Amino acid sequence: MIAIYVHDGGATRQQDHVDPAWLDPSSAMKLWVDLAAPTDTEFQLLNDVFHFHPLSVDDARSALQFPKVEQYPNYLYLVLHGIDSQATPTRGFSTRDVDFFIGRNFVVTVHDGSSRTIERMRQACAQYERLLSEGPVSLVHRIVDSMVENYRPVTEALEERLDALEGRALAGRSQLVGQVMKVKRELAQMRRVLIPQRDAIGRLARREFPIVSDEMAYRFRDVYDHVVRLAEEVILFQDRMTGVLEVNLASVSNRLNQIMKVLTVMSTIFLPLTVLTGMWGMNIDLPHFPGGAGAQFWWISAIMVAVSGAMLVVFRLNKWI
Repeated sequence: MIAIYVHDGGATRQQDHVDPAWLDPSSAMKLWVDLAAPTDTEFQLLNDVFHFHPLSVDDARSALQFPKVEQYPNYLYLVLHGIDSQATPTRGFSTRDVDFFIGRNFVVTVHDGSSRTIERMRQACAQYERLLSEGPVSLVHRIVDSMVENYRPVTEALEERLDALEGRALAGRSQLVGQVMKVKRELAQMRRVLIPQRDAIGRLARREFPIVSDEMAYRFRDVYDHVVRLAEEVILFQDRMTGVLEVNLASVSNRLNQIMKVLTVMSTIFLPLTVLTGMWGMNIDLPHFPGGAGAQFWWISAIMVAVSGAMLVVFRLNKWI
């Protein structure tokens, strides 16, 4: 689906076609063309009307491109990733790339139709003329800023999950390897996106391209700072997850050692008792303790209690229990 917005004479209107005259650098028109899940026929607009380089058009057709920024004659090609709007703590998240073709008086966005940021900006563009009146680079800044802000709830949810895993790891009552590895994979996926995204936005903030003015470079610098913080948080989360895994394994191992200690003490105590009951349980004549036949049971029981108590005292003095 194609949505076309044109700003001219202080008003923003939605059009059903693109006039090639609007693309002339001397034109006062400001144009935004949004291609949401475009068909092959709609993609032809990029070749037939805008005459973009075939390599950049092929990249826009690709289902997955890592964030990058490239300079072409008369326009700038930018790829950034927005976070999936359906991200939840249970099913994780995914990112979707958005392609930008930025010219002096036009911007073209290409995405799969699931970008909530683009949808909100399209609704706002029809209501507020200033969104497009400030120029295509300003519009791109607003879109990119919103895309970056959408990462914040996801990172906060990840931090909550990490805090919960740390508490369970310290308890050491369950194996968390599977859950920890799942979170580590999500963090690695986010890091693979945020690092090149940080670099791409950083190039816009440093004004490496003539189309980005000083004022817009300052604005992109603010977005760059947000992306840097997100990337640093993800790296910190990865280190914390490694610590969670190590603590959990150590806690489980320590708990197993405590259980084995108790079982070993019990086995050690029952060893002499088994010897006593085995000897006096044999069907042969053995020395008898004072008293009649009925007193023998109590003698043996008393000796077993005394031996058990003496062994527990020895274990306690040696701090084995």
